[in-house]
Amino acid sequence: MKTAVEFLEEKIFQEFKVPISNEVYEKAKEMEFEQRKKDFVNGYKARAKASKLIFDETSEMYAIKLFNVTSKSK
Repeated sequence: MKTAVEFLEEKIFQEFKVPISNEVYEKAKEMEFEQRKKDFVNGYKARAKASKLIFDETSEMYAIKLFNVTSKSK
C-alpha cells in the first residue's frame, strides 16, 4: 500500500512530468510519519481513557515504542 506522500508524488509526476526533489519528498515522508505517530499515540490515549486506565508519560513512551516497532515491520 502506498502512503499519501508516495501517491501524491506519483500523480504529480504523471500529470505534470515534474519530479519532486528528494529533499522535499523526504521531508514530506518525515512529516507524514510524525503525524501517523501522533495519531497512533492519541488513539492509544483515547483507548486508555475509555477503559478508565491511566495514561502517563510512561504510557506515552510505550505507545511511541510500539508505533515505531509496528511501522518498521510494514
